[in-house]
Amino acid sequence: MVIYRAIKILMTSKFLYSLLLSSVLLIASCKQNSGDLEMTTEKVHTFYYNWYGTPEHDKKYFHWNHDILPHWSDTTWNNAGGYAGGNDIGANFYPELGCYSSNDPKTIAEHFKLIRKAGIGVCVISWWGKNSFEDRSIPKYLTIAHKYGIKVAFHIEPFYKSVEELREQLEYIHAQYGNHPAIFKSNNKPLHYLYDSYKINGKEWSKLLKPEGLLSIRNTPLDATMIGLWVHANEGNFFVDSGFDGFYTYFASDGFVYGSTTSNWQHLSEFATQNDLIFIPSVGPGYDDTRIRPWNAQNLKKREEGVYYENMFKCAAELNPDYIAITSFNEWHEGTQIEPAITKTIPNFSYEDYGKEVTPMFYINKTKDLIDAYQKQTTTANKIHE
Repeated sequence: MVIYRAIKILMTSKFLYSLLLSSVLLIASCKQNSGDLEMTTEKVHTFYYNWYGTPEHDKKYFHWNHDILPHWSDTTWNNAGGYAGGNDIGANFYPELGCYSSNDPKTIAEHFKLIRKAGIGVCVISWWGKNSFEDRSIPKYLTIAHKYGIKVAFHIEPFYKSVEELREQLEYIHAQYGNHPAIFKSNNKPLHYLYDSYKINGKEWSKLLKPEGLLSIRNTPLDATMIGLWVHANEGNFFVDSGFDGFYTYFASDGFVYGSTTSNWQHLSEFATQNDLIFIPSVGPGYDDTRIRPWNAQNLKKREEGVYYENMFKCAAELNPDYIAITSFNEWHEGTQIEPAITKTIPNFSYEDYGKEVTPMFYINKTKDLIDAYQKQTTTANKIHE
């Protein structure tokens, strides 16, 4: 009887009201979070560069004061100088946020808001090894990415000289970041992109990536979905013999190399299917690196107010690949960014804009439209196959 009366009192008290109100708010919060996550798809990734620094945050400029680079074949080149940073940067476009620091949490948060608004589910961060400038900001990126419902993968740059050195770096990644909930996983393993993977021969890679290899990461805590870069023709055997899980094409300039040539993607897709490999075509809104490589005009790809981007994205989407990667969110030096840019003129130079009739947000919104169309196309195709 005492218990019955206690329950009756609780049922008519402010306690129950508070409990019910808390439950309603919790359910509403869960629905809101679910809705936020539904805005993105992990089928679409974007390459992201966290190598920018400013005097205010990092004591000096990093990357905004990029040097003018020599031709690929020039072995006698002397330093041709670079840019000052601030209003004068090594890029053909100028960011709406100005010169920012990749270590600034406010900037990181703003970037992840934009990535989510674009519908992109995975941010692939450029990584240059343990204790590098880029590595020091990773904890901030993981925390903020998790807050905004975005997953993170590593774009491992070619700083290592051997697979032995890379294995040590993978040990570091696993120990420092492997258990973070923001880490993206494919086939229940972290996914790593390996830029310029062709610089190490297949026999060396097989030591690391084949189950029987002397340094094998397979079936160990370091195991990961390893994605190499397809550059030249006839590289298929390299990926199979090396033990890679798949390949990507990276470059946003259609025709620059075999892998980035959209007319070759049907062959790459078929090869991936035949050999049980992951295929990740990479698309971009354009390409213009002539401020840091004045001699590279042959690879220039004008944006055409979104037409180039739309055509390249559709070439990838029609193949229904495992993932599509966008090059890039903020590689300003090569002019492949979708991050908002503004019109700006300085002495002796006028930065490009995204078009007279469009806003700085044009490529964020365009990406969202392309992803939405891609998801509808994929859903329709799956229903037909059912």
